[in-house]
Amino acid sequence: MTTRVLTGITTSGTPHLGNYVGAVRPAVAASRNPGVESFYFLADLHSLIKAQDPARTQRSTLEIAATWLAAGLEPDKVWFYRQSDIPEITELTWFLTCVASKGILNRAHAYKAAVDKNRADGEDDDAAVTAGLFMYPVLMAADILIFNANQVPVGRDQIQHIEMARDFGQRFNHVYGKEYFALPEVLIDDNVATLPGLDGRKMSKSYNNTIPLFVPREELKKLVFSILTDSRGPGEAKDTEGSALFQLYQAFASAEETAAFAQAFADGIGWGDAKQKLFERIDAEITPLRERYLALMARPEEIEAILRDGAQRLRMKYAIPLLTELRHAVGLRNLAEQPAAPTKAATAKAALPQFKQYRDKDARFYFKFTDADGQLLIQSNGFDAPKDAGQIIAVLKQAERADQLETTEIVLQVPVAEVLAALKQLRDAEA
Repeated sequence: MTTRVLTGITTSGTPHLGNYVGAVRPAVAASRNPGVESFYFLADLHSLIKAQDPARTQRSTLEIAATWLAAGLEPDKVWFYRQSDIPEITELTWFLTCVASKGILNRAHAYKAAVDKNRADGEDDDAAVTAGLFMYPVLMAADILIFNANQVPVGRDQIQHIEMARDFGQRFNHVYGKEYFALPEVLIDDNVATLPGLDGRKMSKSYNNTIPLFVPREELKKLVFSILTDSRGPGEAKDTEGSALFQLYQAFASAEETAAFAQAFADGIGWGDAKQKLFERIDAEITPLRERYLALMARPEEIEAILRDGAQRLRMKYAIPLLTELRHAVGLRNLAEQPAAPTKAATAKAALPQFKQYRDKDARFYFKFTDADGQLLIQSNGFDAPKDAGQIIAVLKQAERADQLETTEIVLQVPVAEVLAALKQLRDAEA
């Protein structure tokens, strides 16, 4: 079975070493795994939430596309595309907006952070908060659901967005009565490094402490030699823990090289010598990539052609067929193709017991089981994750005896015989 894995990077700046080690390098390596269908996209629509600088958006898109290609991404073996080249994503965003709970969006981390800052500054809660920032999770959900991605590699601060994508997809499936969307799973790799910047804090454009990935060699050396260190001189043992210099070296070196560098720290290597070793190690890996990057940047028309080709093939294979189906599902149909009025028999057949999953105000996940008339038969207790609720539902669907319903995770609302009869009716209909 093929697993679909989707990765996006926002086109809001120049790629730096932290982007390369934390996202680009592991994603390119993962794209070569057997049994994986990989999707890589430039999230240029997302970038508009933070920056309204057209020239910067265009330049960043070019730089990031060239970075992925220079790092070894093979566009003939993966899906590589620009988000804005697939208009079906924005159409799906609206469909999902119409089923998304505002209460869930109110709890989005980015929106809550903006509100908290406004309150701290004595401003109105929504001062300078755009609808784009508020609706960001819905657009991200559309990015994922349009290709029915099974896994989405993200940092822990992004887990909430994947949970929201599951919520919106599950709600759409329920409202329109069919499993149109697969529900994505979070893919966390705790081994992926988070690099420190020049001042020891996390390397980030917001801290202005980055080392751009493809700066000229002499500038790379100058930046490496500007990394903050302590005052211990040559001959004094130095700590590897908490050392930005050591962490950066470790991200580019083999286990043997890292062990040797740690020993050098213990032996009192001078900071100048340590920085020289770090520069040489980074430069050895980056130089061939830099050469490919510069060659690609000199031919932007080739990058444009690659992105447009990827988007066009994706639209034809996945996006257009799915949105055609969804448009019909929500009722945006050819008026000349009026469906026949449902017969009483068809209406009766459609009325079946059903499980309904939802997320409540306490942010926990629940489900209920109702009969064909909507009477509540089972009410679940809360679960930490939707997949936990789904696992219990799968077990309950197979229950044929009273003892198989004996679990603290559900509460029966009617006699057990009625519940078992409804479960059997559902099984027979799904057989």
